[in-house]
Amino acid sequence: MNSVASSVVPLETQNFLVPNATFWVELIAFAIIVFVLARWVIPPINRAMTARQDAIRKQFTDLEQAQAEARKAEEEFHAQIANARHEAAKIREEAREQAAAITAELREQAQAEAARIVEHAHTQIEADRQQAVTSLRAEVGKLATSLAGRIVGESLEDQARQSRVVERFLSELEENSEAASAPAGAN
Repeated sequence: MNSVASSVVPLETQNFLVPNATFWVELIAFAIIVFVLARWVIPPINRAMTARQDAIRKQFTDLEQAQAEARKAEEEFHAQIANARHEAAKIREEAREQAAAITAELREQAQAEAARIVEHAHTQIEADRQQAVTSLRAEVGKLATSLAGRIVGESLEDQARQSRVVERFLSELEENSEAASAPAGAN
Protein backbone atom coordinates (compact mmCIF):
# COMPACT_ATOMS: atom_id res chain seq x y z
CA MET A 1 0.00 0.00 0.00
CA ASN A 2 2.76 2.21 0.56
CA SER A 3 3.81 2.03 -2.96
CA VAL A 4 0.42 3.10 -4.13
CA ALA A 5 0.23 5.83 -1.61
CA SER A 6 3.60 7.11 -2.53
CA SER A 7 2.81 7.16 -6.23
CA VAL A 8 -0.30 9.14 -5.78
CA VAL A 9 0.39 12.70 -5.14
CA PRO A 10 -1.91 14.20 -2.73
CA LEU A 11 -4.18 16.80 -4.07
CA GLU A 12 -3.05 19.26 -1.66
CA THR A 13 0.40 19.47 -3.13
CA GLN A 14 -0.72 20.20 -6.74
CA ASN A 15 -2.02 23.66 -7.44
CA PHE A 16 -4.53 23.74 -10.28
CA LEU A 17 -3.66 27.35 -11.07
CA VAL A 18 -0.08 26.51 -11.90
CA PRO A 19 0.24 25.19 -15.44
CA ASN A 20 1.73 21.79 -15.88
CA ALA A 21 3.27 20.05 -18.91
CA THR A 22 -0.08 18.98 -20.35
CA PHE A 23 -1.16 22.57 -20.55
CA TRP A 24 1.98 23.53 -22.44
CA VAL A 25 1.53 20.66 -24.90
CA GLU A 26 -2.09 21.57 -25.47
CA LEU A 27 -1.15 25.21 -25.92
CA ILE A 28 1.54 24.34 -28.49
CA ALA A 29 -0.86 22.00 -30.36
CA PHE A 30 -3.47 24.74 -30.40
CA ALA A 31 -0.93 27.25 -31.74
CA ILE A 32 0.14 24.78 -34.45
CA ILE A 33 -3.51 24.23 -35.46
CA VAL A 34 -4.14 28.00 -35.54
CA PHE A 35 -0.96 28.49 -37.59
CA VAL A 36 -1.93 25.73 -40.05
CA LEU A 37 -5.47 27.12 -40.33
CA ALA A 38 -4.20 30.70 -40.77
CA ARG A 39 -1.52 29.67 -43.26
CA TRP A 40 -3.23 27.11 -45.51
CA VAL A 41 -6.95 26.83 -44.77
CA ILE A 42 -8.29 30.34 -44.11
CA PRO A 43 -6.60 32.14 -47.10
CA PRO A 44 -8.28 29.91 -49.73
CA ILE A 45 -11.58 30.28 -47.90
CA ASN A 46 -11.08 34.07 -47.79
CA ARG A 47 -10.17 34.10 -51.49
CA ALA A 48 -13.26 32.04 -52.30
CA MET A 49 -15.43 34.32 -50.18
CA THR A 50 -13.88 37.42 -51.77
CA ALA A 51 -14.36 35.95 -55.25
CA ARG A 52 -17.96 35.08 -54.41
CA GLN A 53 -18.56 38.58 -53.02
CA ASP A 54 -17.01 40.11 -56.16
CA ALA A 55 -19.18 37.85 -58.32
CA ILE A 56 -22.28 38.90 -56.39
CA ARG A 57 -21.30 42.58 -56.67
CA LYS A 58 -20.75 42.10 -60.41
CA GLN A 59 -24.13 40.40 -60.70
CA PHE A 60 -25.76 43.30 -58.87
CA THR A 61 -23.97 45.77 -61.15
CA ASP A 62 -24.99 43.76 -64.22
CA LEU A 63 -28.53 43.57 -62.89
CA GLU A 64 -28.64 47.34 -62.36
CA GLN A 65 -27.28 47.89 -65.88
CA ALA A 66 -29.81 45.43 -67.30
CA GLN A 67 -32.60 47.19 -65.42
CA ALA A 68 -31.39 50.56 -66.71
CA GLU A 69 -31.23 49.18 -70.26
CA ALA A 70 -34.68 47.64 -69.84
CA ARG A 71 -36.08 50.96 -68.63
CA LYS A 72 -34.38 52.73 -71.53
CA ALA A 73 -35.73 50.14 -73.99
CA GLU A 74 -39.20 50.48 -72.45
CA GLU A 75 -39.03 54.28 -72.77
CA GLU A 76 -37.89 53.94 -76.39
CA PHE A 77 -40.73 51.47 -76.99
CA HIS A 78 -43.27 53.86 -75.52
CA ALA A 79 -41.76 56.73 -77.53
CA GLN A 80 -41.95 54.64 -80.71
CA ILE A 81 -45.56 53.71 -79.95
CA ALA A 82 -46.38 57.37 -79.33
CA ASN A 83 -44.65 58.30 -82.60
CA ALA A 84 -46.49 55.52 -84.42
CA ARG A 85 -49.81 56.74 -83.02
CA HIS A 86 -48.91 60.30 -83.99
CA GLU A 87 -47.97 59.17 -87.51
CA ALA A 88 -51.17 57.13 -87.78
CA ALA A 89 -53.22 60.14 -86.71
CA LYS A 90 -51.32 62.30 -89.18
CA ILE A 91 -51.91 59.78 -91.98
CA ARG A 92 -55.62 59.56 -91.07
CA GLU A 93 -55.89 63.35 -91.10
CA GLU A 94 -54.11 63.55 -94.46
CA ALA A 95 -56.43 60.85 -95.81
CA ARG A 96 -59.46 62.81 -94.56
CA GLU A 97 -58.10 65.97 -96.17
CA GLN A 98 -57.43 64.13 -99.42
CA ALA A 99 -60.90 62.58 -99.30
CA ALA A 100 -62.43 66.01 -98.71
CA ALA A 101 -60.37 67.48 -101.56
CA ILE A 102 -61.32 64.62 -103.88
CA THR A 103 -64.96 64.97 -102.85
CA ALA A 104 -64.87 68.71 -103.45
CA GLU A 105 -63.15 68.21 -106.80
CA LEU A 106 -65.66 65.56 -107.84
CA ARG A 107 -68.50 67.80 -106.67
CA GLU A 108 -67.09 70.68 -108.73
CA GLN A 109 -66.68 68.38 -111.73
CA ALA A 110 -70.25 67.12 -111.30
CA GLN A 111 -71.56 70.68 -110.99
CA ALA A 112 -69.55 71.72 -114.05
CA GLU A 113 -70.85 68.68 -115.95
CA ALA A 114 -74.40 69.45 -114.80
CA ALA A 115 -73.99 73.09 -115.86
CA ARG A 116 -72.61 71.94 -119.21
CA ILE A 117 -75.52 69.52 -119.66
CA VAL A 118 -78.03 72.22 -118.66
CA GLU A 119 -76.36 74.71 -121.01
CA HIS A 120 -76.38 72.15 -123.80
CA ALA A 121 -80.05 71.43 -123.06
CA HIS A 122 -80.83 75.17 -123.11
CA THR A 123 -78.96 75.51 -126.36
CA GLN A 124 -80.76 72.51 -127.82
CA ILE A 125 -84.11 73.82 -126.56
CA GLU A 126 -83.35 77.25 -128.02
CA ALA A 127 -82.36 75.66 -131.34
CA ASP A 128 -85.52 73.54 -131.32
CA ARG A 129 -87.55 76.62 -130.41
CA GLN A 130 -85.99 78.63 -133.23
CA GLN A 131 -86.63 75.76 -135.62
CA ALA A 132 -90.23 75.50 -134.39
CA VAL A 133 -90.68 79.28 -134.70
CA THR A 134 -89.24 79.24 -138.21
CA SER A 135 -91.39 76.29 -139.16
CA LEU A 136 -94.46 77.90 -137.58
CA ARG A 137 -93.75 81.20 -139.35
CA ALA A 138 -93.57 79.44 -142.66
CA GLU A 139 -96.70 77.44 -141.94
CA VAL A 140 -98.59 80.43 -140.51
CA GLY A 141 -97.41 82.50 -143.46
CA LYS A 142 -98.84 79.99 -145.93
CA LEU A 143 -102.06 79.77 -144.00
CA ALA A 144 -102.33 83.55 -143.59
CA THR A 145 -101.62 84.13 -147.27
CA SER A 146 -104.15 81.56 -148.26
CA LEU A 147 -106.72 82.99 -145.85
CA ALA A 148 -106.03 86.58 -146.85
CA GLY A 149 -106.28 85.63 -150.50
CA ARG A 150 -109.66 84.12 -149.89
CA ILE A 151 -110.82 87.12 -147.85
CA VAL A 152 -109.52 89.76 -150.22
CA GLY A 153 -110.41 87.80 -153.25
CA GLU A 154 -107.12 88.35 -154.98
CA SER A 155 -104.05 86.24 -155.12
CA LEU A 156 -101.16 87.06 -152.82
CA GLU A 157 -98.63 85.13 -154.76
CA ASP A 158 -96.17 87.98 -154.77
CA GLN A 159 -93.38 87.08 -152.38
CA ALA A 160 -92.77 90.59 -151.02
CA ARG A 161 -96.41 91.18 -150.37
CA GLN A 162 -96.74 87.77 -148.76
CA SER A 163 -93.78 88.46 -146.41
CA ARG A 164 -95.20 91.82 -145.33
CA VAL A 165 -98.58 90.31 -144.52
CA VAL A 166 -97.03 87.44 -142.57
CA GLU A 167 -94.77 89.77 -140.61
CA ARG A 168 -97.58 92.12 -139.74
CA PHE A 169 -99.78 89.19 -138.64
CA LEU A 170 -97.07 87.65 -136.45
CA SER A 171 -96.18 90.95 -134.82
CA GLU A 172 -99.83 91.47 -133.95
CA LEU A 173 -99.94 87.97 -132.45
CA GLU A 174 -96.83 88.66 -130.37
CA GLU A 175 -98.22 91.96 -129.11
CA ASN A 176 -101.46 90.25 -128.12
CA SER A 177 -99.63 87.42 -126.31
CA GLU A 178 -97.37 89.89 -124.46
CA ALA A 179 -100.32 92.00 -123.43
CA ALA A 180 -102.12 88.88 -122.19
CA SER A 181 -99.09 87.62 -120.20
CA ALA A 182 -98.19 91.02 -118.64
CA PRO A 183 -101.32 91.35 -116.42
CA ALA A 184 -100.99 87.71 -115.35
CA GLY A 185 -97.35 88.28 -114.32
CA ALA A 186 -98.22 91.52 -112.45
CA ASN A 187 -100.54 89.65 -110.03
